[in-house]
Order: sequence, then C-alpha cells, then structure tokens
Amino acid sequence: MRIQMEKGWVIIGNDVFTQIAGAVATNCFGVKGMAVRSKTDGLVHLLRRESMSKGVKVTANEDGSVTIDLHIIVDSGVNIAAISSAITKEVAYKVKQFTGVEVSSVEIFIDSVSFA
Repeated sequence: MRIQMEKGWVIIGNDVFTQIAGAVATNCFGVKGMAVRSKTDGLVHLLRRESMSKGVKVTANEDGSVTIDLHIIVDSGVNIAAISSAITKEVAYKVKQFTGVEVSSVEIFIDSVSFA
C-alpha cells in the first residue's frame, strides 16, 4: 500500500498488516490460534506463530483503507459473538495505531472450535 506523505511516499507491505492483525487476534482471550483450510484434504489446521499470516487476508481498498479477513480457531466454551467483537475492535485499533491506515472492516471467520 502506498501512502502519500508531505515529502514523498511510504510503502507498507501486506506482510506488515498480516503480522499485526495475526498477532493481535491470537493475543485475544479465547482464541486458540490462526487457521488455514488445507487444499488437499479440506481439513482446518492450526497455524504456528511463524506462519500465522496464512490465516489473514488483507485487501487494499480504493479509498486508501484496508479490509482484513481473519480465519481463527477458538477455545470451547467461549462466547463467539463477544470474541468476534473484541477482535474486530482491537485489530482495527492496532492497525490504525501502527500504520496510520484506516481499517474499513474486519471479517472474522471461526473455522473451528478447540476442545483440547
């Protein structure tokens, strides 16, 4: 994403957004981790910290904002609506705080529930 500054341009790579969003989401209460659906067997897999960006999709919008999709696995017994709301607010706030880029929406996809 290119951002016009007073004296030139700043280019922020997608990896910056995915790392921020993934780290913030996994630090929220009740989130087991980021998820990815395997193309070979169709099963949902829990991602390790170093590859959590596979569970995040960032789309740059024409108005200069970004849309973030998060695929997560939650712990059993937690309120999914409350977790989703908390993640949405926290991710939007932190991305704006760290990059200065507005977040138009954060879409949460609960891919699985962990009973372990």
